[in-house]
Amino acid sequence: MSFPLLTVTAALPAVGAIATAAVPAARRTVAKWLALLFSLATLVLAIVVLVRFDPGGDRYQLTESHSWIADFGVRYELGVDGIAVALIALTALLIPFIILAGWHDADPLETGSTRWRPTQGFFALILAVEAMVIISFEATDVFLFYIFFEAMLIPMYFLIGGFGDRAHEHGEKAAATQRSYAAVKFLLYNLVGGLIMLAAVIGLYVVAGNFSLTEIAEARANGSLDMATNTERWLFLGFFFAFAVKAPLWPLHTWLPNAMQESTAPVAVLITAVVDKVGTFAMLRFCLQLFPEASKWATPAILVLALISIIYGALLAVGQRDIKRLVAYASISHFGFIIMGIFAMTSQGQSGATLYMVNHGISTAALMLVAGFLISRRGSRLIADYGGVQKVAPVLAGTFLIGGLATLSLPGLAPFVSEFLVLVGTFTRYPVVGIIATFGIVLAALYTLVLYQRTMTGPVKPEIAKMPDLRVRELVVVAPLIVLLIFLGVYPKPVTQIIDPAVKQTMSDVQQKDPKPEVEAAK
Repeated sequence: MSFPLLTVTAALPAVGAIATAAVPAARRTVAKWLALLFSLATLVLAIVVLVRFDPGGDRYQLTESHSWIADFGVRYELGVDGIAVALIALTALLIPFIILAGWHDADPLETGSTRWRPTQGFFALILAVEAMVIISFEATDVFLFYIFFEAMLIPMYFLIGGFGDRAHEHGEKAAATQRSYAAVKFLLYNLVGGLIMLAAVIGLYVVAGNFSLTEIAEARANGSLDMATNTERWLFLGFFFAFAVKAPLWPLHTWLPNAMQESTAPVAVLITAVVDKVGTFAMLRFCLQLFPEASKWATPAILVLALISIIYGALLAVGQRDIKRLVAYASISHFGFIIMGIFAMTSQGQSGATLYMVNHGISTAALMLVAGFLISRRGSRLIADYGGVQKVAPVLAGTFLIGGLATLSLPGLAPFVSEFLVLVGTFTRYPVVGIIATFGIVLAALYTLVLYQRTMTGPVKPEIAKMPDLRVRELVVVAPLIVLLIFLGVYPKPVTQIIDPAVKQTMSDVQQKDPKPEVEAAK
């Protein structure tokens, strides 16, 4: 029996969550270090998965399959393709930085406060989310995927509602109310999506007789499973709705700004750079593989929604007064690009979308974590409360600028390559959509540069005058992310060579070929 590498990779952070939660409340530092060590060990296993994965090999590798609920055809099936491997690596990479960045976010509140933040609970919940996200990327049984797709809502609910941002202009009581509202809204939106998906999962079982992604996709390809057109479309919509809520896609996006605004910066990164990627990943893995004809049928409407997300998210980002809400609306715009690339039905678009998931995770983590360090120093999320930061904290301002420039997809930084591929892939099949989407780039430059100008330049405000620069722990968090943004911006091949074969297979699932260029290249 081969070593169950995928199971161990997902189980290790779960074990870490239990061990961290069991640490006595008085030993906060022990809980922190234990969580960090488990996250680093998970990163090591993710690297082993990455090294053992052969881009030129079988579609799903390192597979595991065991009978689970035999009466209903449910199996414990795991397997990874290039897309899943890249996203597992991203998740395992970001969690140690999230833990380090939130090192003091669950410490007791100031002297005299009656509220206590259980440190071990905060870090245990982060590890629990990591475990559920990783197994969601690994699952090739639809029912198994659904369980963890929904289960991750529970720790996220407590992270948002119980460990929110301390920076609130109306005091602790108002902050608690807003956190509760944001957490409930997050939970309700995603639960509704999950319940609709559950109905579709049951419908899929009725039609196919099992939950195995590989078996159903193979049966669809060889013609032994023929779904009625209307049945396939309804099932597709059930799956897509849940993934669009998680992604999030306009108009199902409204939970994200509240959740990110009220969360600590590390939890905000966990939401948008890690958890939300499960939604866009699932569109590629489940929607396109299980329902290829319905995917093509829905493409025009989805492209319109993606375009609205791109422009709407960017426009609202321009007008934000709150730093975290600005990053949240920027992420909505970026997810619009990702979904547009997926449903452009071209290899460039889908490769760009997958690469965008990775690059967006890194760039958003860099920008949001530095923003969190900034907010913790001033105690305010409002842009108007800052000014002249670059004169007193130049390293903080410099890293903030690089994170911002990556967000607007500046050439030379990682997101540029992915955004360029998405636009090229979209333009070759849907030129009007590609042209309209480019306005999102202009708006991204506007909201990013205005944010930097208002917070970092100009006269130094009195409250900013004694602001300290980044500390060693904070530099350890930010520096590797900046290095990755530059490295992948100059040399994206290590990621693209892993994801491209999986993208080609997905294109084959939906029986699509890239449009031929109007002018052939000279030989």
